[in-house]
Amino acid sequence: MFFLLSTAMLFFGAVVTIGIAQITITQYEKDLYRSVDHVPPAPVALIFGAGVKSDGTPTDALRDRIQTGVALYNAGKVRKLLMTGDNGSIYYDEVTAMKAYAMAQGVPEQDIVLDYAGFRTYDSCYRARDVFGLWNVIAVSQEFHLPRILYTCNNLGIRTKGFVADQHVYLHAGAWEVREFLARYKAWLDVEIHRPLPKFLGKKEKVF
Repeated sequence: MFFLLSTAMLFFGAVVTIGIAQITITQYEKDLYRSVDHVPPAPVALIFGAGVKSDGTPTDALRDRIQTGVALYNAGKVRKLLMTGDNGSIYYDEVTAMKAYAMAQGVPEQDIVLDYAGFRTYDSCYRARDVFGLWNVIAVSQEFHLPRILYTCNNLGIRTKGFVADQHVYLHAGAWEVREFLARYKAWLDVEIHRPLPKFLGKKEKVF
């Protein structure tokens, strides 16, 4: 009987905290922008990785993120693009592909900064603050992802607005939504309770 009661209490506690996490992070939807004209300027656009194809080129979602960041740059809303993504092995390199695509769109190489250790959203935000010294950014990603980015970055001390990069209907959008539900709970635990260090921190790097 005691075991059943303890299990029920643990289950109830998990449901409650998951609900709190979802409600807390959903509130950041108010800080999302879709118009280049309306988004407040910031020194840097923080562009999050979203996978590369087998040939090393950006996926559709990642291409949309880069193009959106380039649009912010061309409009004078940001002065630099910080590409953050996974370069965990010599066989997988999101950020170099991101840089190449942005340069092909006309962004000068000196205005692109690479974060090779953005293995997850929490790491990207933490490193943007502690490695790159940023305190004010426009985060660029798809709408489903941005509230978690804003929650994480703002609670780590970076004033962050989100710019929606959705330009297509994506093939795996439904799976992303399911994954995001769980990722929001993990983000809430990291920010509110654990505050872990990133997988890799490293030395400080200059953006300007």
